[in-house]
Amino acid sequence: MEKKSLKLLSWSKHDIISVSVVYVVNIILLAMLFLGIIRINYGADGFKNYFANPNTFTNFLMLLVLFVVVTFIYFYFEDRNFLRGAANSEMLFLILEIAVVVCYACGKYVNIYLRPLSLAALLVLFLTNTRTAVFLNFIFCIILFLFDSFSGANVAFSDYSAVLFFAMGISSGAIAIYFLKDVYSRLRLLLLSFVISLPAAVCVALPMVDLGSGDSLLISLVCSALSGPLAALLFTALLPVFEALFKKASFFKYAELTDHKSKFIRKLISQAPGTFNHAIVVSNIAEACATAIEEDALLARTCAYYHDIGKLRRPEFFKENQADGTNPHDDLTPELSANIIKAHATDGYQLVMKNRLPQIIADVCAQHHGTLPILYFYGKAQKFTDGEVPISQYCYPGPKPQTKIAAIIMIADGCEAAARALSDRSRENVYKVVKKIVGDRMAWGQFDECEITLKELNIIINTVVNSLTGVYHSRIEYPKISFEGAEDVKDEQKEKN
Repeated sequence: MEKKSLKLLSWSKHDIISVSVVYVVNIILLAMLFLGIIRINYGADGFKNYFANPNTFTNFLMLLVLFVVVTFIYFYFEDRNFLRGAANSEMLFLILEIAVVVCYACGKYVNIYLRPLSLAALLVLFLTNTRTAVFLNFIFCIILFLFDSFSGANVAFSDYSAVLFFAMGISSGAIAIYFLKDVYSRLRLLLLSFVISLPAAVCVALPMVDLGSGDSLLISLVCSALSGPLAALLFTALLPVFEALFKKASFFKYAELTDHKSKFIRKLISQAPGTFNHAIVVSNIAEACATAIEEDALLARTCAYYHDIGKLRRPEFFKENQADGTNPHDDLTPELSANIIKAHATDGYQLVMKNRLPQIIADVCAQHHGTLPILYFYGKAQKFTDGEVPISQYCYPGPKPQTKIAAIIMIADGCEAAARALSDRSRENVYKVVKKIVGDRMAWGQFDECEITLKELNIIINTVVNSLTGVYHSRIEYPKISFEGAEDVKDEQKEKN
C-alpha cells in the first residue's frame, strides 16, 4: 500500500489536462451507466416516459457532478501527488464503476442483500491506503444511493429503508477496511469476510426495514451473510487485474514477487547467484530498517530483491558473480567498465517496466545508486591519464532516491558490500563503516530529494549495524582434531552394544 508523500511535485500542463480529461470522461461514463440502468429497468417505452420530467435526470447529474468535484477537492488538498497521476484517478473511477455495476446486477437479478457493498473499499484499500479507502467508500455509497434512488434500480425506498441501506454500505466498507487491512492470506481474508456481512444481517433483522425484496426472512439473512464473502471473492479476482493495468502492487503481489519460484528470482539464482545472495542479505537489512522507521517492510524487502535485477544483462561483469576468478574488466578501459557497471541501474528499470512490474520497484532500481561516483574505476582512470579526469563520467545517472524506501536500499546495498569486504567484522568496525557510508552519501547530497530525516538516518545506522553483525557474526575456533583410530573406536562401541 502506498503512503502519502509530504513533498509536493510540480504539475505540468500535460498533468493538468490529463487529470481534467479523466474526471470529465468518467462523469460522462457514470451518466451513461445510469441511463443504461434506466433502460434495463423500464424498457424502451419506460425509458422515454422517464424523461417526460427532465428534472429527475438533471437533479441526478448535478448531484453526481457535485460528488465527483468533492472527490477532486479531497485529493487536491489531501494527496496532490496521487491526484497528479491521471492513471490513479482512472483506477479509482474504474473501481467505482465496476462496484456499481456488480451491486446493481446482484440486487436486480439475485437478492438486494447480496450486494457486495465493501468491494470498492477493499480494492482501494489494497491498491492505495487506509485514508483513501475510507473516503472512497463514502463516495461509493453516495453514488450507489443516487443510482438506487433516481433510477429505481432495485426497489422503491421507504424513508427508513433508504437511510438504513446507506448506513449498511458505509458500515460494511468501514469494517472491511479496518478488519482486513493487515490480512496477507487470501484464505484468512475469505474467513474474516463474514464479519463484513454483519451490518447487512443487522439491517435484515430490524423490523422497520422493508426493501421490498419479496423474499422470506431466512433467504434475506442467508444472502446478507454471503455479501461479505462475495465481496472478498470478487476482490481476489479483480485485484490482479488492477495491479497489471495500473502497475500497482498489494501485499499479495509483493509476496508473489519475493517467492523463490517467481520468474526473476529463479533467473537470479541460476544466472547471477552472487547477486542473489547479496540481494537476500540486503532484503533482511532493508526490512529491519523499514520496520524501525515505520515504513512498509514488505515493500522494502521486495525492492531489495529486485534492486540489482539489471545485472542479469551482464552478470559476469560484477565481482560477486565471478566464481572462477576471471574478471573481464581487466581487458577493458576504466571508462567502458564504469559504463557497464552504472548501466545496471537503468537496465533494471527498463526490465521491470517491460515486464509490467510495479512502478515503485522500477524506481528503486534506477535510484538505489543515485548519482554516486564509481570510485574504483575513477581512481583507475586517474592512474592512466596525465590530465584531469571529469568525475561526472564515472557517476551513476540517477535520479537520487525520491522515497525513504529507495534511501534505505541505497544504504543497505552499500553497507552490505562494504561489510563483506571487511576482515575484522567486530561491531565497532562495522559501525564505523556504516556511519562513513551514510555520511558520504549525505555529503554527496543523495538524500536531498527524499523526506528522510536525520533522526531516521540514525535509526537506520543502528539497525544496519545490528543486522550486519548478526549476519557476519564471529564464530568460535574449533580445535584441530585428528581422526586417526576413529575406526577402532567405532568397533569398540559396536562390541559394547
